[in-house]
Amino acid sequence: MIKNIYKTSLSLLTDLYQLTMTYGYWKKGIHNNYASFNLFFRKNPFGSGYAVACGLENIINVLESFKFTKSDLDYIQTLKTDKGTNLFSKEFISFLSNIKFECDIEAVEEGRVVFANEPIIRVNGPIYQCQLIESAILNIFNFNSLIATKSARINHVSNGDPILEFGLRRAQGIDGALSASRSSYIGGTSKTSNVLAGKIYGIPVSGTHSHSWVMAFESELSSFKNYAEIMPDNTILLVDTFDTIEGVKNAIIVAKEMEKKDKKIIGVRIDSGDLAYLSKKIRKILDDNSLKYVKIIASNDIDEHILESLKLQGSKISVWGIGTRLVTAYDNPSLGAVYKLSAIKDSNGKWINKIKLSEQKIKINNPGVHQVRRFKNNSKFLGDMIYDINNTNLSNNMVDPNDSTKSKSFKDDIDYENLLIPIFKKGKCTYEKPSLNVIKERLKSDLSHLDESHKRLKNPHIYPVGLEKKLFDQKQSMIIKLRKN
Repeated sequence: MIKNIYKTSLSLLTDLYQLTMTYGYWKKGIHNNYASFNLFFRKNPFGSGYAVACGLENIINVLESFKFTKSDLDYIQTLKTDKGTNLFSKEFISFLSNIKFECDIEAVEEGRVVFANEPIIRVNGPIYQCQLIESAILNIFNFNSLIATKSARINHVSNGDPILEFGLRRAQGIDGALSASRSSYIGGTSKTSNVLAGKIYGIPVSGTHSHSWVMAFESELSSFKNYAEIMPDNTILLVDTFDTIEGVKNAIIVAKEMEKKDKKIIGVRIDSGDLAYLSKKIRKILDDNSLKYVKIIASNDIDEHILESLKLQGSKISVWGIGTRLVTAYDNPSLGAVYKLSAIKDSNGKWINKIKLSEQKIKINNPGVHQVRRFKNNSKFLGDMIYDINNTNLSNNMVDPNDSTKSKSFKDDIDYENLLIPIFKKGKCTYEKPSLNVIKERLKSDLSHLDESHKRLKNPHIYPVGLEKKLFDQKQSMIIKLRKN
């Protein structure tokens, strides 16, 4: 089971350069230097006005089991340079065998709306440990948050219509499918077709039948009757195997026979054709036959844009089956979160801020040990301010890190919350992992506090995220000093 996979040692789920850097830190005697790293992304996915934080539970599971097993160490010892010499010494292998995870981690909880450039996870600890866990954390956060965001966007434009996640067969591998089912459910889907995800995560499952069921019988009507016989309380009929309208007529025959037995067909599903046109035609036929209770379920490469268009066309679809474009994040297949060093403690235990320069302004990282403050008023989110927890006399003035002409100030008595909360303390998890439904409700709450302008599919209003004025000034000073040198 996937939960067990995440709870086994995945310490080798890392890029080789994390091990070579750890070797270097160890050889130079600086491996225990205390550092602060931040995980963040530079651009909201899908052209969205927000993203959804997701994947923390799996990250916790990986880190709780962080260790190098004998099998891991045996493999590392086989690694060679291009000249055929051992990449790592036996003494270093011995060092790895005795590692005990010691990092402090604070993170934004799953199901919170988050925005570009703000820290989602902060890792403080021995620099080599911060590096060794980087790749796994990014891998889990990037994909899970991407799919949860896609799901939330689809759910938003559905206006309350149930969304069924049908993506198993098109997902990228087994874990891709399971992670997508979990993340989609957090984002707003009602059920999944993935039975294993149902078992592991407790997500409600849903399914109908395929075209092959219809083709396996002498006639479409016969296939419908047989399906209704074996699934009298779960009868949803796929009507487009041969001719959609004729399929609906056959479904009506079955529905009427079921009514005589005090049973009701749940719905009919269409998987091809002009969904707007067909759904309106089907709805009229069903209603004319006193079958207003029968739902129309549609699938066929639907995403938030197609769904919104179908709504605008007045389609009569009431349940949406969405697979490929959801679980693969079809139009934006990578979130692009990064993990950057922002401070190191000196020999006296004092934090020394660090910064990386770049010709691209957006790639210059923010120095310091970060926290994010979210300002609120009348149940609406007003803006997120990144600040250095080591700075005193903080102001409520923030500046856009990429455009110093843009700033925003908040009243001193305004309500706010700090988004990063303790997850690990000295390598021990102190966070109580919530249920999926709690996470799902948390996202609903956050989205209700986000102004509608930020939730538009196209050209959303940009949510204010900035650096606290003192941190902004420190960053500019460091940039100028380094440029001069």
